[in-house]
Amino acid sequence: MAKFSSSIPNGLITLDGKSETPLYRQLYDCLRRAILKGQLAPGTRLQSSREIAKELNVSRNTVVNAFEQLLAEGYLEGQVGSGTYVSRALPEEFLNVKAITRSSARTLVRGPGLSKRGQIFAAFADSLPRSSERVRAFQSGVPALDSFPFEVWSKIAARYWRRPADNLLGYGEPQGLAPLRRAIASYLGVARAVRCTPEQVIIVDGAQMAFDLIARVLLDPGDTAWMEEPGYLGARAALIASGARLVYVPVDSEGLDVAAGARLDASARLIYVTPSHQFPLGMTMSLPRRLALLEWASRASAWVMEDDFDSEYRYEGRPIASLQGLDTDGRVVYIGTFSKFLFPSLRLGYIVAPEALVDAFLAARSMSGRHSPSVEQAILTDFIDEGHFGRHIRRMRTLYAERQKYLIDALEKECGHLLEVEPSAAGIQLVAWLPEGLDDKAVSREAAAHNVEARPMSIFYAEESPRGGLELGYAAFNKYEIRRGAVQLSAAIRSCIEMNRRTRRRRAS
Repeated sequence: MAKFSSSIPNGLITLDGKSETPLYRQLYDCLRRAILKGQLAPGTRLQSSREIAKELNVSRNTVVNAFEQLLAEGYLEGQVGSGTYVSRALPEEFLNVKAITRSSARTLVRGPGLSKRGQIFAAFADSLPRSSERVRAFQSGVPALDSFPFEVWSKIAARYWRRPADNLLGYGEPQGLAPLRRAIASYLGVARAVRCTPEQVIIVDGAQMAFDLIARVLLDPGDTAWMEEPGYLGARAALIASGARLVYVPVDSEGLDVAAGARLDASARLIYVTPSHQFPLGMTMSLPRRLALLEWASRASAWVMEDDFDSEYRYEGRPIASLQGLDTDGRVVYIGTFSKFLFPSLRLGYIVAPEALVDAFLAARSMSGRHSPSVEQAILTDFIDEGHFGRHIRRMRTLYAERQKYLIDALEKECGHLLEVEPSAAGIQLVAWLPEGLDDKAVSREAAAHNVEARPMSIFYAEESPRGGLELGYAAFNKYEIRRGAVQLSAAIRSCIEMNRRTRRRRAS
């Protein structure tokens, strides 16, 4: 047999019978390429496997095997009694390929005019977060929007919008409203043992702006920064975009391994840590490690960037005190955000800066957007001062503990031995470990095809991850949604396992 050409679909299938590549794999490659290039649009109905096999003059098993691989990876979806379609919810890889194509086109046109830092920014274009129409299980980082006290928030908002003060409608203070900074400083002192004055608090548009400001103010291109391994992608991106040279320091049961970091590179100018609740693994940095980190930073004249992203949600005992509260040398820059406590679109967070850095951060903040929305700051101030924020946190702590238990119970019932998951003492997401040898990125893609979001743990590692796993958020989902998501996730994992078995059998034969 020589070459086979098909006019179905649209003349995109070409098979070479003399090639060493199996025919089913050639067919898979042709269809996948057509999907990735947009030549087969989402929702396109494909002919039946029997019809394609007849036209290509190949066995039906060849077509079935190609279809099964594409179905497993999320490029196709089957509808009982209707046929096989190009997936309407294509896996991330499709979006990335389109983005790379667009990015490449932009580079061809404008690449020579970019600065070195601009080229770094351009390289991150493909990994920018994309909005989705709705939150789906098990999306992480989203709080319980169904339990937010919108009536209270609306009443406070109405007070300000009924007759807003002139100072809330003009250009605001780059540092943020003074009443909000006082409220934050007071709250942090009680709840997080942070030692600061309102003058050290700088309001920003969420944690990502804080990462960017800190990196630009404290790092020169080529400076070394320690990054937790595994670690938060947003912080990693901000550090790399600033031109820093990242050294990935392992974490163990006590958190960041300071001794390992010193061995890897003792010239670090900045260290990124999540000491109260490590992201994504969930451990708490021990007191000896905290003291060792602060002592090392002081000796090395390095800065510590403490990301305290969800430490208020602790289900065993009181929340762990901040690292900043132990700092006696002014080395820690503390970051907090309201996205995970209230709602992400609020876009309000804060930096607590050492006194020596306040002026530099203020100037950088002013040049990065002048100020955050003033009316929202005023609403948030009253929400905190009137006690609503504290009550909301306490209610959510109870609710999230229940939802975590729902998730663990549902996973044990639906997934059984397919996932290894243990309760976490804090946070709003869990790590579920997959069986050895199962590719977590493939499982994540298959989960997306089953309408479930489960980020692969391997993406949080700069180096190779030791084991495949999934990050599963639970805060935003009720008992029914968690149960349904667990059923869909189980189906996705079993599909990947079956595909692996078929692949091994074909190779063996």
